[in-house]
Amino acid sequence: MGKIKMSKKSTSIDMTAMCDVAFLLLTFFILTATAKMPEPLPVDTPSSTVQTKLPETGLVTITVGKKDGKEQVFFGMKDRVIREGALDYMSQMYKVPFTDKEKQEFILMEEFGVPISELKRILALKGADRVKDGMQSGIPIDSIGDNNQLKDWIQYARKANIDNGATKELQFAIKGDAKEEYPQIKRVMDILQDQKINSFNLVTGLRGKDY
Repeated sequence: MGKIKMSKKSTSIDMTAMCDVAFLLLTFFILTATAKMPEPLPVDTPSSTVQTKLPETGLVTITVGKKDGKEQVFFGMKDRVIREGALDYMSQMYKVPFTDKEKQEFILMEEFGVPISELKRILALKGADRVKDGMQSGIPIDSIGDNNQLKDWIQYARKANIDNGATKELQFAIKGDAKEEYPQIKRVMDILQDQKINSFNLVTGLRGKDY
Protein backbone atom coordinates (compact mmCIF):
# COMPACT_ATOMS: atom_id res chain seq x y z
CA MET A 1 0.00 0.00 0.00
CA GLY A 2 1.44 3.35 -0.98
CA LYS A 3 2.29 6.04 1.63
CA ILE A 4 0.24 9.14 1.82
CA LYS A 5 2.38 12.12 1.02
CA MET A 6 1.67 15.14 3.28
CA SER A 7 1.98 18.53 1.70
CA LYS A 8 4.48 20.82 3.40
CA LYS A 9 3.27 24.19 4.64
CA SER A 10 5.22 27.34 5.23
CA THR A 11 6.42 27.76 8.86
CA SER A 12 7.00 31.50 8.66
CA ILE A 13 5.24 33.63 11.29
CA ASP A 14 4.16 37.19 10.76
CA MET A 15 5.90 39.19 13.53
CA THR A 16 4.41 42.54 12.57
CA ALA A 17 1.78 42.56 15.32
CA MET A 18 4.31 41.54 17.98
CA CYS A 19 6.73 44.28 16.89
CA ASP A 20 3.91 46.83 17.08
CA VAL A 21 3.11 45.76 20.64
CA ALA A 22 6.79 45.89 21.65
CA PHE A 23 7.21 49.42 20.30
CA LEU A 24 3.98 50.57 21.97
CA LEU A 25 5.21 49.25 25.34
CA LEU A 26 8.62 50.85 24.82
CA THR A 27 7.01 54.20 23.97
CA PHE A 28 4.77 53.95 27.05
CA PHE A 29 7.69 53.32 29.43
CA ILE A 30 9.75 56.14 27.89
CA LEU A 31 6.91 58.66 28.21
CA THR A 32 5.96 57.68 31.76
CA ALA A 33 9.47 57.30 33.17
CA THR A 34 10.85 60.02 35.41
CA ALA A 35 14.45 61.05 34.82
CA LYS A 36 16.59 60.89 37.93
CA MET A 37 17.88 64.31 38.85
CA PRO A 38 21.52 64.65 39.90
CA GLU A 39 22.06 64.88 43.64
CA PRO A 40 22.24 68.49 44.88
CA LEU A 41 24.97 67.48 47.35
CA PRO A 42 26.93 64.50 45.95
CA VAL A 43 28.96 62.66 48.59
CA ASP A 44 31.48 59.83 48.51
CA THR A 45 30.09 57.50 51.17
CA PRO A 46 32.45 55.28 53.21
CA SER A 47 32.79 51.64 52.16
CA SER A 48 31.14 48.76 53.98
CA THR A 49 30.27 45.09 53.45
CA VAL A 50 26.82 45.49 55.03
CA GLN A 51 24.00 44.97 52.52
CA THR A 52 20.99 46.22 54.52
CA LYS A 53 18.62 48.01 52.15
CA LEU A 54 16.99 51.27 53.17
CA PRO A 55 13.16 51.35 53.02
CA GLU A 56 11.45 52.93 50.03
CA THR A 57 8.90 54.73 52.22
CA GLY A 58 8.84 56.18 55.71
CA LEU A 59 12.45 57.37 55.43
CA VAL A 60 14.19 60.70 55.98
CA THR A 61 17.74 61.15 54.70
CA ILE A 62 20.13 63.77 56.08
CA THR A 63 23.10 64.35 53.76
CA VAL A 64 26.26 65.91 55.18
CA GLY A 65 29.11 67.02 52.96
CA LYS A 66 31.07 69.90 51.46
CA LYS A 67 30.17 72.02 48.46
CA ASP A 68 31.73 75.26 47.31
CA GLY A 69 34.27 74.77 50.11
CA LYS A 70 31.61 74.93 52.84
CA GLU A 71 30.10 72.27 55.07
CA GLN A 72 26.46 71.78 54.14
CA VAL A 73 23.49 69.73 55.28
CA PHE A 74 20.65 68.64 52.99
CA PHE A 75 17.30 67.13 53.96
CA GLY A 76 15.25 64.58 52.03
CA MET A 77 11.88 62.90 52.65
CA LYS A 78 10.82 59.83 50.68
CA ASP A 79 7.05 60.31 51.02
CA ARG A 80 5.38 63.18 49.22
CA VAL A 81 2.57 63.46 51.76
CA ILE A 82 5.16 63.96 54.51
CA ARG A 83 6.93 66.64 52.45
CA GLU A 84 3.66 68.52 52.10
CA GLY A 85 2.79 68.24 55.78
CA ALA A 86 6.27 69.24 56.98
CA LEU A 87 6.27 72.26 54.65
CA ASP A 88 2.91 73.43 56.04
CA TYR A 89 4.27 73.27 59.59
CA MET A 90 7.48 75.12 58.66
CA SER A 91 5.48 77.73 56.76
CA GLN A 92 3.38 78.46 59.84
CA MET A 93 6.32 78.55 62.23
CA TYR A 94 8.56 80.81 60.15
CA LYS A 95 5.72 82.90 58.68
CA VAL A 96 6.74 82.10 55.10
CA PRO A 97 3.62 81.51 52.97
CA PHE A 98 3.72 79.27 49.90
CA THR A 99 1.33 79.22 46.97
CA ASP A 100 -0.32 76.00 45.80
CA LYS A 101 2.05 75.93 42.81
CA GLU A 102 5.09 76.28 45.08
CA LYS A 103 3.79 73.49 47.32
CA GLN A 104 3.41 71.20 44.32
CA GLU A 105 6.97 71.99 43.24
CA PHE A 106 8.25 71.22 46.73
CA ILE A 107 6.37 67.91 46.86
CA LEU A 108 8.35 66.82 43.79
CA MET A 109 11.73 67.66 45.39
CA GLU A 110 13.41 64.62 46.90
CA GLU A 111 16.13 66.62 48.65
CA PHE A 112 16.92 70.26 49.38
CA GLY A 113 19.39 72.34 51.34
CA VAL A 114 18.39 75.95 51.88
CA PRO A 115 17.01 78.03 54.76
CA ILE A 116 13.22 78.28 54.72
CA SER A 117 13.53 81.97 53.78
CA GLU A 118 15.27 81.00 50.49
CA LEU A 119 13.05 78.06 49.60
CA LYS A 120 10.70 80.12 47.42
CA ARG A 121 13.68 81.20 45.29
CA ILE A 122 14.71 77.59 44.74
CA LEU A 123 11.17 76.50 43.90
CA ALA A 124 11.00 79.16 41.18
CA LEU A 125 13.98 77.57 39.38
CA LYS A 126 13.93 74.67 36.96
CA GLY A 127 14.96 71.30 38.37
CA ALA A 128 18.33 71.27 36.63
CA ASP A 129 19.15 74.79 37.83
CA ARG A 130 18.46 73.94 41.49
CA VAL A 131 21.45 71.61 41.71
CA LYS A 132 23.98 74.02 40.18
CA ASP A 133 26.88 75.19 42.31
CA GLY A 134 26.00 78.05 44.61
CA MET A 135 22.23 77.62 44.33
CA GLN A 136 21.74 75.90 47.69
CA SER A 137 23.77 76.85 50.75
CA GLY A 138 22.61 74.12 53.14
CA ILE A 139 20.07 73.95 55.98
CA PRO A 140 21.06 75.96 59.08
CA ILE A 141 22.00 73.80 62.07
CA ASP A 142 23.21 76.50 64.43
CA SER A 143 23.43 74.83 67.84
CA ILE A 144 24.08 78.11 69.67
CA GLY A 145 21.41 80.45 68.33
CA ASP A 146 17.77 79.84 67.46
CA ASN A 147 18.43 79.08 63.80
CA ASN A 148 18.46 75.28 63.95
CA GLN A 149 16.13 74.60 61.06
CA LEU A 150 17.29 71.01 60.67
CA LYS A 151 15.81 70.28 64.10
CA ASP A 152 12.51 71.82 63.01
CA TRP A 153 12.37 69.89 59.73
CA ILE A 154 12.95 66.65 61.65
CA GLN A 155 10.27 67.48 64.20
CA TYR A 156 7.67 68.48 61.62
CA ALA A 157 8.41 65.54 59.34
CA ARG A 158 7.62 63.28 62.30
CA LYS A 159 4.43 65.23 63.00
CA ALA A 160 3.36 64.96 59.36
CA ASN A 161 3.98 61.22 59.51
CA ILE A 162 1.65 60.94 62.52
CA ASP A 163 -0.95 63.17 60.85
CA ASN A 164 -0.90 60.78 57.89
CA GLY A 165 -2.00 57.95 60.19
CA ALA A 166 1.28 56.04 60.05
CA THR A 167 1.60 53.22 62.57
CA LYS A 168 5.40 53.23 62.41
CA GLU A 169 7.87 55.95 63.34
CA LEU A 170 9.83 57.60 60.57
CA GLN A 171 13.24 56.06 59.98
CA PHE A 172 16.28 58.31 59.63
CA ALA A 173 19.49 57.82 57.69
CA ILE A 174 22.65 59.94 57.72
CA LYS A 175 24.53 60.04 54.43
CA GLY A 176 27.95 61.52 55.08
CA ASP A 177 30.99 62.00 52.91
CA ALA A 178 33.85 59.65 53.76
CA LYS A 179 36.17 62.66 53.99
CA GLU A 180 33.77 64.70 56.14
CA GLU A 181 35.08 65.73 59.53
CA TYR A 182 33.47 63.92 62.47
CA PRO A 183 32.23 67.02 64.41
CA GLN A 184 29.73 67.86 61.65
CA ILE A 185 28.35 64.31 61.62
CA LYS A 186 28.20 64.29 65.42
CA ARG A 187 26.26 67.56 65.41
CA VAL A 188 23.60 65.95 63.23
CA MET A 189 23.53 62.91 65.53
CA ASP A 190 23.10 65.17 68.54
CA ILE A 191 20.14 66.90 66.89
CA LEU A 192 18.50 63.51 66.31
CA GLN A 193 19.17 62.35 69.85
CA ASP A 194 17.79 65.60 71.30
CA GLN A 195 14.47 64.52 69.78
CA LYS A 196 14.76 61.01 71.26
CA ILE A 197 15.79 59.49 67.93
CA ASN A 198 18.47 57.05 69.02
CA SER A 199 18.17 54.57 66.18
CA PHE A 200 19.23 55.66 62.70
CA ASN A 201 21.10 54.30 59.68
CA LEU A 202 24.46 55.36 58.30
CA VAL A 203 24.53 55.16 54.50
CA THR A 204 27.63 53.46 53.09
CA GLY A 205 28.87 52.21 49.73
CA LEU A 206 29.15 48.47 49.16
CA ARG A 207 32.60 46.93 48.78
CA GLY A 208 33.95 43.40 48.57
CA LYS A 209 34.68 41.46 51.76
CA ASP A 210 38.30 41.01 50.73
CA TYR A 211 38.78 44.66 49.91
